[in-house]
Amino acid sequence: MSSSVTSAARNEPSKPACGARTEAGSPPAAGLKRKGAGAVRALAAALAGVLLHLSFPPRPLWWLAPLALALLAGCLHGRRARAGFGLGFLAGLGFLLPLLVWTGEEVGPVPWLALAAVEALFIGLAGLGIALVSRLPAWPLFAAAVWVAGEGLRARAPFGGFPWGKLAFGQADGVFTPLAALGGTPLLSFAVALCGFGLYEALRIGRAHPRRATAALAALTVAAPIGAGLAARPLVSDTAEDGTVVAAVIQGNVPRLGLDFNSQRRQVLDNHAKRTIQLAEDVKAGRAPKPDFVVWPENSSDLDPYSEPDAYAVIDKAVKAIGVPVAIGAVVSPETGPLRNTMILWDPVGGPTATYDKRKIQPFGERIPMRSFVRLFSSDVDRVRRDFGPGKDPGVFDMAGSGVGMVTCFEAAFDDAVRSTVRDGAQVIAVPSNNATFGRTQMTYQQLAMDRIRAVEHSRTVLVPVTSGVSAVIRPDGRIVRQTKMFTADALVTEIPLRSTETPATRLGPLPEYVLLLIAAGGLGGLLTRRIRARRSA
Repeated sequence: MSSSVTSAARNEPSKPACGARTEAGSPPAAGLKRKGAGAVRALAAALAGVLLHLSFPPRPLWWLAPLALALLAGCLHGRRARAGFGLGFLAGLGFLLPLLVWTGEEVGPVPWLALAAVEALFIGLAGLGIALVSRLPAWPLFAAAVWVAGEGLRARAPFGGFPWGKLAFGQADGVFTPLAALGGTPLLSFAVALCGFGLYEALRIGRAHPRRATAALAALTVAAPIGAGLAARPLVSDTAEDGTVVAAVIQGNVPRLGLDFNSQRRQVLDNHAKRTIQLAEDVKAGRAPKPDFVVWPENSSDLDPYSEPDAYAVIDKAVKAIGVPVAIGAVVSPETGPLRNTMILWDPVGGPTATYDKRKIQPFGERIPMRSFVRLFSSDVDRVRRDFGPGKDPGVFDMAGSGVGMVTCFEAAFDDAVRSTVRDGAQVIAVPSNNATFGRTQMTYQQLAMDRIRAVEHSRTVLVPVTSGVSAVIRPDGRIVRQTKMFTADALVTEIPLRSTETPATRLGPLPEYVLLLIAAGGLGGLLTRRIRARRSA
């Protein structure tokens, strides 16, 4: 028996004692090392997202965006698809949780956390794509195109999309900004992403092979977007092509902050009427120049002037006092069907004439998709008792001979909403908004940065009347020349240029985005083709 046991022991492979090294190294130590590296990458990805958030207004730290993406590229380069998605998702949370915190200002953390998590999924998908294309030659080009594809998807789905947080919207003070006039926000986002990914690649190759030509080519991906931004500067102009006009922006203020600001709807209306009448008195006394037209904010009259005689009388009195056309933001309540978020052109002689119904209706703000399901998580959905419905056509008002295009609040985030208004003849863009719901958060500054990018993109003055601030006048070159304080009644009266020339971005529309989508698809398709060939060869 002992001999058979001895024989069996001789035939059995020897097992190392615990802690002994093998030819393959120490599995426990290797596993710990892999877990440690994974934890570091996860933390770095989240940090990249936080840095990206810090590059957005109200901070003028636009240059942090390429650095954040360079750090993210270091996390994603060479990773597998699943890891790329997870790291991208963590970066998305690091970016969007602080960026969108204002969405929970009055309704608690659940809507904020849900929105940030859903939007971070799209950045996760972009991370997956970037990890895959990082195996290709010239991968920063494909990776930047994949990032733009992720932004494009986020701008369209779900529920019509939520483009907040595009790279382009954090670049109002940046060197890349003129590219908005060349190819719109997709090209501007692409340039920022290419610079960031190229920066990582240049450092990676330069460190390993400092004398190789590939290091110089990688550095070119950093220099090219910066050079393109500088070369595009002649596209940015605020010259008065069609003369000038004097425009007035009214900020009437609200009686209280938060969701209940409009519980005193008559007070909100009275505030804007009172500030307009005060402006009329200042004009008569010579303290202010007489405007050619006036723009009130979104929701400046939550009372329907078509069905409320008192509201009609208050508005008509104010318009007659100033004696020029006024664009009024009102909630219109048809007898049947959804509510309308409407801008009304009010003439001092003819009364209400033309109207524009907001086309991009904010989900979970102005309309509640899946109401019964969402109610399980927050009863605040019932504050929206009746959904708003979207309009169909762009709105360009003829105000004292000037074409003033209406882009109401949330619509400024959407490329097609702004472009269609300019294409319809707008010489000036007005973005009447209502940010009172979000108190003193950074939301109003983020939206103001969007408006600055739109001014450069389409070479138009942008007027931003807001119920509670910050209201502003933005020149076609993106400069803010006048602005109000928050929660202060005020009027901005400014001479502005009229422009009718269309920028390349206005003429090209979505074409640059489609080209970038093809580049992203080409990179992913090329990678798939290589894998199929490799499997066939094997």
